[in-house]
Amino acid sequence: MSETAKKRIEELTEKINRHDHEYHVLDRPTISDIEYDRLVQELVELERKYPEYAREDSPTKRIGGEVLEGFAKVEHSVPMLSLSNAFDADELRAFDQRLKKIVDNVTYVVEPKIDGLAASLFYEDGEFVRAATRGNGTVGEDVTHNVRTIKSVPLRLKEPVTIEVRGEIFMPKAAFLSWNETKEQQGKELFKNPRNAAAGSIRQLDSRIAAQRALDMFIYGVAERDEEARIPQHEVLKRLQRLGFKVNERIMEASDIEEAIRICEKFEFLRTDLPYDIDGAVIKVDERPLYKTIGYTAKSPRWAIAYKFRAEEAMTRIEDIRLQIGRTGQVTPVAHLSPVEIAGSTVARATLHNEDYIRGKDIRIGDFVTIRKAGDIIPEVVAVVEEKRSGDEEQFRMTGECPKCETPLRKSDTEAETFCPNPDCPSKRVQGFIHFASREAMDIEGLGIRIMEHFYNEGFITSISDIYRLRDHKEKLVGLARFGERSVEKLLANIEASKDRSLEKLLFALGIRHVGKKTAESLAKRFPSIEHLREADFEDVLSVEDVGEKIAASVKAYFEDEKNLEMLDELDSLGVNMRHKGAAETKGHFEGLTFVLTGSLSSLTRQEAQKMIEARGGKVTSSVSKNTDYVCAGENPGSKLEKARSLGVDIIDEQELLAMLGNTKE
Repeated sequence: MSETAKKRIEELTEKINRHDHEYHVLDRPTISDIEYDRLVQELVELERKYPEYAREDSPTKRIGGEVLEGFAKVEHSVPMLSLSNAFDADELRAFDQRLKKIVDNVTYVVEPKIDGLAASLFYEDGEFVRAATRGNGTVGEDVTHNVRTIKSVPLRLKEPVTIEVRGEIFMPKAAFLSWNETKEQQGKELFKNPRNAAAGSIRQLDSRIAAQRALDMFIYGVAERDEEARIPQHEVLKRLQRLGFKVNERIMEASDIEEAIRICEKFEFLRTDLPYDIDGAVIKVDERPLYKTIGYTAKSPRWAIAYKFRAEEAMTRIEDIRLQIGRTGQVTPVAHLSPVEIAGSTVARATLHNEDYIRGKDIRIGDFVTIRKAGDIIPEVVAVVEEKRSGDEEQFRMTGECPKCETPLRKSDTEAETFCPNPDCPSKRVQGFIHFASREAMDIEGLGIRIMEHFYNEGFITSISDIYRLRDHKEKLVGLARFGERSVEKLLANIEASKDRSLEKLLFALGIRHVGKKTAESLAKRFPSIEHLREADFEDVLSVEDVGEKIAASVKAYFEDEKNLEMLDELDSLGVNMRHKGAAETKGHFEGLTFVLTGSLSSLTRQEAQKMIEARGGKVTSSVSKNTDYVCAGENPGSKLEKARSLGVDIIDEQELLAMLGNTKE
């Protein structure tokens, strides 16, 4: 009887997975819902009686049930970069011209830009292993338990390949409307828009909630290093379809930028008729082997760009204009608005940039204005609705003193900006602390804007070094409103973990004027410790890539300020890392060697192993070839082990790898 049950479970699993693919991926169902439900119910009953025969790709695993205490972190093997934006056809033509200065000729692939949540899926030997959010582009959150519930995501591929793919998780418009109707009937707060609904659903700790939300996912590419790219993007998409992934049916090829622009315009015309939200189009160079030559900026690839559709606009009233002080002391007028819905969210404030901007548009307190979200993100005032003026509107006058510290403001001689020159201005200090803890800087999760302001007002943080002394106030922190013992412990653990960040993170976090993320990376590579940078003269700093005279002067001025040096000494004494931890420092005996990792490792994750190999100059690839030097085989290694044997590649186990690495985890 058990053999019969095993065979039937196999048959039902294959049949239901095929019907899921036909319905959710191909949009061509071949059986009725009633027939489908009967098959699923039969499989549920059989797996309940014979759980030992349930397969990992069983469709019953899509109903959820796993509940996590929190999300584990996942380091992306290939960074998930964001795209630069274009807002009109001329900017797309400029993008094309920049490319032509690097390569002779390119063609394009144009795809609808799904308004959802980017994610990465990893498959080993054809089996779904892990899913992660983009996070900060380098490290994301493990959301495998929720992505497993998305029926368009295959749990087993049609070929036993090891591959990492990238795509967009979204909530279809119909599901969004249905859920909001249910929420309204229940008297619950409605989802703001499909994107927020998808993001909130995928970050549920209880996978049963995500399973109910009818999420979907389009796959748009593979994650591989540029030197591994062999085929054009349009061929990659065809291969992904053959493997069983859902690829957007409206993706189109373009022979030149003008054809790409016409496709973008077509997408914009069709956007309201699509069953899912799109906020633009993505244009990618089709010739993927050229990606390495074309290269990257600090945040985005140069071979792709996002064309953003024209923003929605709305009319509202300016109730007040107040000044906001940034971490550099720059004063920004901010319009406080009568709240209005625009592009799926409620807008109550909009930046007015500077005093000249306000005068140029003749913006007054009490005016009715048209606002929009620039790039569907940042609210901005487009124009004043002059015909609605009553005569009671009030002209804006820039105050002569800082609203926070009452120091006389100073107008820049060469720019339109106004600054607060007081280095001890409370607003500047708090904004500096917020920047220090931000994701792009020291990445201290849980120490956001409101918490930082609260801690400053309570007197717990009055300097950057105080962040690392918060552990001395643990009992008092637990007593603060909305702060329980568990959340305090988690925050303190995150602060402690940030001490180990590499030098480039610290340099960016310090807020040295004109030193952005990319410049901080260049400085850290050239000067591998804070001490090296402190001792460098102006000419040494100026010789660094991406550093001009203004930046070099700013860096030297920072390290000549005794207060800054005292603060750095304090951070050093508190255990904050002051050295560059990049691969350039640690390359060594693996230089020129290629490794493949297969199977499960017991003492470290495969991501940790890859990082350690690369830190010693080695290279880790996903497939075995005659160019592979070593295959490290863990438990259940799969087909890669056999291929290594057939090619005569050296096979090592985990202990041998650790011995080669030096028996240390980094």
